[in-house]
Amino acid sequence: MKKYLLGSAVLFTLVAFSGTAIAAGYGDAGCGPGSLVIGTKRDGGQLLAATTNGMGYGSSHSTAVTFGTSNCGADKLTRTQQERETFANINYNSLVKEMAAGQGENLETLASMYGCSQDSYGDFGTVAQENFSTIVKDQNTSTKDMLGSLEQQISGHSVLSKTCTGDIG
Repeated sequence: MKKYLLGSAVLFTLVAFSGTAIAAGYGDAGCGPGSLVIGTKRDGGQLLAATTNGMGYGSSHSTAVTFGTSNCGADKLTRTQQERETFANINYNSLVKEMAAGQGENLETLASMYGCSQDSYGDFGTVAQENFSTIVKDQNTSTKDMLGSLEQQISGHSVLSKTCTGDIG
């Protein structure tokens, strides 16, 4: 009877926490509190790591994924791109107007998110204004497409490619 219960418990644990096993980079159990306790070794400890991810303080694995803790954080480039996209989504209409005008508070904030020095904000605005029809092709241009086109303009500009030191996707 004890073997049956133990086998059932192991099977339940494997099935219940199989979703955590797909997060690559931290052993079969993935990221989360278990990755801090057990590490990345591929051995029986990964079962304990998966169990640790799923147990503990309620949904500690979900919390780690949501807030980027316990080895679950996105890499710096991805996080930076997400921050820019979120900012651009929230301020899309203002950004489009400011790009067309070549200046504005939101445009300067976006320039700072690309690591541009304050001295180059004017160049940033000029590039956005001069290349507006390439950056914002039409009213259906997505934030992601707008930022991608803007990044191409930054990378190709003689001054901004040197003074905007932030990660460009």
